[in-house]
Amino acid sequence: MFDREQQQLEELILRILANHDIPAPEELKWSSIPFAGEWGAATAFFQVAADEARNGKPVKVPVRAQEIAELVRSNLTLPAGFTRAEAVRGYLNLYYQTGEFSRRVVDAALDDGEDFGRGTPTGELVMVEFSQPNTHKAMHVGHMRTMLLGDVAANILQFSGSEVVRANYFGDFGRDVIKWMWNFAKRHAGEAPPEQNVTRWMGDLYAESTKMLAEDPDGEAEILAMFARWEAHDPEVRELWRTTRQWSLDGFNEIYEIFEIKFDQLYYESQMEAKAKHAVMDLVKAGIAIDERENGGPVIVKLDELLGLDDETYRVLVLMRSDSTTLYGAWDLVLAKTKFEDYPLDRSIYVVDVRQSLHFKQVFKTLELAGWDKVDKVLHLPYEIVNLPGNVTMSSREGTVVLLEDLIREAIQRAYEVSEERNPELDEAARQEVALAVGIGAIKFPLLARDNTKIATFDWESALDFNGRAAPYLQYAYVRTNSLLKRAEETLPVSMTPEHELDPREVALIEMISTWPQVVQRAAQDLKTLEITNFSYDLSKAFNEFYNTCPVLKAEGEVRAFRLRLVAAARQTIGNSLRVLNIPTPEVM
Repeated sequence: MFDREQQQLEELILRILANHDIPAPEELKWSSIPFAGEWGAATAFFQVAADEARNGKPVKVPVRAQEIAELVRSNLTLPAGFTRAEAVRGYLNLYYQTGEFSRRVVDAALDDGEDFGRGTPTGELVMVEFSQPNTHKAMHVGHMRTMLLGDVAANILQFSGSEVVRANYFGDFGRDVIKWMWNFAKRHAGEAPPEQNVTRWMGDLYAESTKMLAEDPDGEAEILAMFARWEAHDPEVRELWRTTRQWSLDGFNEIYEIFEIKFDQLYYESQMEAKAKHAVMDLVKAGIAIDERENGGPVIVKLDELLGLDDETYRVLVLMRSDSTTLYGAWDLVLAKTKFEDYPLDRSIYVVDVRQSLHFKQVFKTLELAGWDKVDKVLHLPYEIVNLPGNVTMSSREGTVVLLEDLIREAIQRAYEVSEERNPELDEAARQEVALAVGIGAIKFPLLARDNTKIATFDWESALDFNGRAAPYLQYAYVRTNSLLKRAEETLPVSMTPEHELDPREVALIEMISTWPQVVQRAAQDLKTLEITNFSYDLSKAFNEFYNTCPVLKAEGEVRAFRLRLVAAARQTIGNSLRVLNIPTPEVM
């Protein structure tokens, strides 16, 4: 909140170091000092002392760091808003005037509004690829994590200052798609999908195709024949494929709209397949891939052998079957290059199941061996599976698949029932809106609040908890801020510096609000959605404790005025954190 003054102080500190022939870093690293009667910021000089030691100066780093801190402190003139500076164990600590810091935090949240916490534009262009469902199948709970993690990772990067392209990559062809088309053409020709729940209908027909194939002695041959016609661009088969694929995409869009997820770029496996054979043959010509088709084998890349590795690290990447049909490893080689041909990307992030980690290592290493110069710009962001209560892993063979449409419907219904119990005075239209907002939030938060490398278990009791680490708790804190400000029935007071002794709950709330911009940058750097969920929960908890302890409407004079502004700042910051998480912010609950 003292960014301008801190920059001035940093320039002055670097000049002090230079004037005393002390090697200065390009910039100083600052950390916040938690409130202990005062707020402040600190920077350390251990690295500066270590640099002196490396340059041949006989110093003990901790002792020298303290000497440098004391030298800087004695030569430093503090700008307005600062109270004092101290040198402690190699650190320079600078302290702010408590009232001035409080005013600046509240003013920043209210003046910046929905941009509070937003980073300055970096000029970086990042593509985040996520969701990646297969057409001609239903979406189930297992698809949620890539969809939600990718969406919020993109939001975090964009809010932190990067420009973001949101991409989806559909599995839109292959034997499973042809199997669905075979069953449809044979048993459902002329039918059209329902107006709603399209993915359920597509999934039902896929399940039926599996059952019918097991009972049809001619089925396998007919599917292979249809696949051959598809590869030969037979007009009839291709038209059926395009039409039914669009039905699938329309069904996916129903779900994306409910979750308010949008994409800027759509890619398809069928697009990549068309270029993949040439890419594979180029690798064979370059001596990177080995063509074993003459002997009935595939086209492969023996990565460990090429790299001279004794231990199994990259293993073997299979690119093409013996019948010359390419595999998804070849498609991903093409996709990686296509993204950089379409956009001048600085980074390309793949949000894909952790079980594909070896696959991406293989693909990226193959691209590197082929001389592609963008390998350092691609990144696999893995995520673990979603379990049902009792640690039951999602599995279609085990019969434990829960369709996403069913989960959404149940979430909204459960939220509706909770709303009826908690707020019976709501009219029906408002209750429906609340149920949708709370239900969608309840689905999203548990999967975003877990480290993406850890298994996430979804259960209703914790997801709809109004008193715990769950979306309804955050949403209810937001609603409380709205309610309190409406009951004040007055225009928000103008900017002011509090003169009263701050209550510990006020201090905690101000401090939480002040950290929001740093949390956004840390989340973007680490690509961790849980940085935002943790902050949002901690901020909501800090507000609730303030709400229950510090009178606002019953306070008088400048105390009431400052606390009203503080409530408004909390509302803005909670709202901003929820918007980054793409969790709805209801006005009432």
